[in-house]
Amino acid sequence: MGTEYGKQSASTGHGEYGGPALVGRQRELLLLERALDGARSGTGGSAVVLRGEPGIGKTALLDWAAARAFGHGFTVLRAVGVEAEVASAFGVLDQVLRPLLAGSGALPGSQRVALEYALGLRDGLPPGGFMVGAAALALLAEEARRRPLLILVDDLHCVDPSSKAVLAFLHHRIGDLPLVMLSTTRPDGSALEGWPTHPVDVEALSGTDARALLRQWHPELAATTAERVVDEAAGNPLALAELPRQLRQEHQRGIAPLPERLPLGERLERLFTERLRSLSAEPMRVLLLTALGGDEAAGQGGGWWRAAGGDGAEMALDRIEASGLARLDHAGRLVFRHPLVRSAVIAAASEAERRAAHRTLAGYEPEGDARRLLHEASAAESPGEPLAARLQEAGSRLALRGADAEGALLLDRAAALSTDAGNRARRLTLAAVMSARGGRLPYTARLVEELKQGPVPADIAPLFAYAVVYVDQSHHMDFESSFTLLPRALAGLTATAARPFGDDLAEQAFFKLLLATAYTGDPRGRRALEAHLEHVSPAARLCHRAWADPPRTAHGVESELRSMVERMTNDQDTGKSWLLLWTASAVDAADCGLWRLFAGQHAFATQGSVAKARAYRHFLRGRWDTAQECLREADAAAEAGYHSNALLFRHYYAHFLAGRGDERGLREVRARIEPAAAAARMRFVTDQLTHLGALAALAHGRHEEAYGRLRRLMAPGELPSGLPWFHLPFFDFVLAAVRCGRGEEAVAHVAAGRAARMDEISGHHAFLLAAADALAAGAEEEDAEEAEARFAAAYAVPGADRWVFDLARLRLAHGSRLRRRGRRAEADDVLRAAYHAFLDLRADPWAEQCREELRAAGRAVDGAASGGATGGEPLTPQELRIARLVATGLTNKEIGVELRLSPRTVAAHLYKVFPKLGITSRAAVARALGDLTEV
Repeated sequence: MGTEYGKQSASTGHGEYGGPALVGRQRELLLLERALDGARSGTGGSAVVLRGEPGIGKTALLDWAAARAFGHGFTVLRAVGVEAEVASAFGVLDQVLRPLLAGSGALPGSQRVALEYALGLRDGLPPGGFMVGAAALALLAEEARRRPLLILVDDLHCVDPSSKAVLAFLHHRIGDLPLVMLSTTRPDGSALEGWPTHPVDVEALSGTDARALLRQWHPELAATTAERVVDEAAGNPLALAELPRQLRQEHQRGIAPLPERLPLGERLERLFTERLRSLSAEPMRVLLLTALGGDEAAGQGGGWWRAAGGDGAEMALDRIEASGLARLDHAGRLVFRHPLVRSAVIAAASEAERRAAHRTLAGYEPEGDARRLLHEASAAESPGEPLAARLQEAGSRLALRGADAEGALLLDRAAALSTDAGNRARRLTLAAVMSARGGRLPYTARLVEELKQGPVPADIAPLFAYAVVYVDQSHHMDFESSFTLLPRALAGLTATAARPFGDDLAEQAFFKLLLATAYTGDPRGRRALEAHLEHVSPAARLCHRAWADPPRTAHGVESELRSMVERMTNDQDTGKSWLLLWTASAVDAADCGLWRLFAGQHAFATQGSVAKARAYRHFLRGRWDTAQECLREADAAAEAGYHSNALLFRHYYAHFLAGRGDERGLREVRARIEPAAAAARMRFVTDQLTHLGALAALAHGRHEEAYGRLRRLMAPGELPSGLPWFHLPFFDFVLAAVRCGRGEEAVAHVAAGRAARMDEISGHHAFLLAAADALAAGAEEEDAEEAEARFAAAYAVPGADRWVFDLARLRLAHGSRLRRRGRRAEADDVLRAAYHAFLDLRADPWAEQCREELRAAGRAVDGAASGGATGGEPLTPQELRIARLVATGLTNKEIGVELRLSPRTVAAHLYKVFPKLGITSRAAVARALGDLTEV
């Protein structure tokens, strides 16, 4: 091992040889590695100067080189330039050479004396610089004969002139020695004048590297906080390390919004203190105005700084640019050299100076503008009701435009300026609701807890109840307050014609109560909802019908929903959009044109609801390649404090796992979400997990187990009222009953579905009823023709091909029946279509069931995905021509024109083509034809 002298700065991670683990410095590390390798191999010495801004990571690179060299047997000598000691002659040289001089016995007497004078070991004046340089070179050469050398000099710009002259002398003469000299300096100043080495610039870290380093150092940061830190740090590692340490825990965890200016802390402030202190009052005033928002002043453009600086603007600008703290960009705007300078300027100003600057800035903004109001609020020396009222008005306007998070901040500032306790509570309540919609749910929770400490005015009580429920449902996953607070709030909101909050709050309170009731099945919610049905909109009543007791209340819901969506405009209120989205989720009709209603609504809560609806729709429609999006959404929701959404996204992910028969993955997700769902009494989740367990058992052919699980949810011939999504296990119950030899129970269950007019609820309900009816009829061997008619009827349900997984399972059951009855060619077509669908879904256990049926039919399995290419009926020439035209994207009408056929004839050919190719949609034709060519 080597010998190391001097100080080494602390580092966080460690790499090989104990050196600090660096991120994003591959170029610099490769350069340093090559220099060290050259010294180790005896090919000669080299010198490297690293140049970069303060805190950019130059010292960390020295640390890495020191650890690397020490591990390879180098002698490591280290010195640090200190500004306060720049007048101490040979001070830095003393740090480098003193450890070697004490053990040296080979230096000529004159050279030893010269060094001792220079290093202060002898009284008197040192000889000329050349003699000291020659003595230093001889001392280093003596050590280099024993082992290679690494000399590290940090902060070359603070090195005393005498030492710098000797170091420059050495730079010229180390080429023949196994010695590496590594120095650091800043971009400004004249530290490198006359220096023989071209510097290597150490640049700011990229965004990706900065995020990786921040995660390594501060893994506890909330995502929003981390992004703000990354923006403020602008690739500076020291800032990435220090900025989070100055934040309060509520800011680190994302509970409270971050302050306008992140506190720097002493280490970062010291980087700019000297240069700031060198400026006079006027340049500092211009910098402060710019730091507090002057560069964004409305209508001022690039000339703003001239207006701010007055008569001395040009002179102030000259001094600012000379300091290196800021500069004019190509558009004439004054921009800071680094974002940290902005914070340092604000930190250096007194409270009075900051208030004065805000007053000045307010004058550059138009009356009523939110930025003007914020400047006025920051300039205020004491609370004031008029300004608070104006802030409240501006915040409400922002919320109406969808900027809930920004509106909440204005309401919060308004509350802080309120002189009346009641007004303060009202403004904080409004801020709480806005921040929840804007994705600041933990902050909403904090505001709600603050409001609970004092009286809430009666006129704001319904809105306060809504805020409490919002936090409890979404953040705490507790639905009790939904049933204690919302019925009273609804009664108050609907008691008179006067609606201080408009109709929207009543609608949203109704929706929150409906949500809690659907999730828990609590009878208190059902009673309260029914009591207020006459006071809510048609959209709310339709949503209630969809969820209340679907076998008995939801008839015609999908058709009414589609009609209502067609009549809605894109700018109608968010509450009504949520109600319709939840209605669509109940009847699996999320493709009814709803998405356009949410195009301009960017609030976190709104987009979270949309994302949940999309996840469920993707499961139903066979878009199983999107499964991982559920986990990403879950992580994002948890990060933002929407714990209920996080659980529900993982719950939807469990659907994909169950469909694929991934029982291990399903167990892991279940273990993670079921305890929390049970604690919250969320039957919506716990009952569906029971169903998903049955679905996974069916995938693996364990039909008795599946039947036992499903019997916990429903009895034969009964459609329970506490199961709004009864249609999902309905088909599986019939399938399990048939496979277990319980044909009579299957028939009774189908009869119950028909009696409930299940097919009148939605297209998916209609298909599942028809599919279950075919399964039950297929179990009766003596009714062969009737069973085939029932299967045909199920395939003919409008939109049947939308339900990819359910359709594939119906085909598997149908193909199995055809195979058992000796109709092998027909079975082959149907089974191959199911097999191909299962392969696309990566539902391997179901695909294996298809393979077993094909093998039992004596059909080749390896080529199953190629349609009729191996074992199946080949395409006729006309069918092949039509298939090739479909693959080019032509419609049936366009193909008919091309081949002189009617569109109906083209459709009839395609009805035969799809099973032969083993596909279920036009989109898969091109790939299937490719498979056919390969075979």
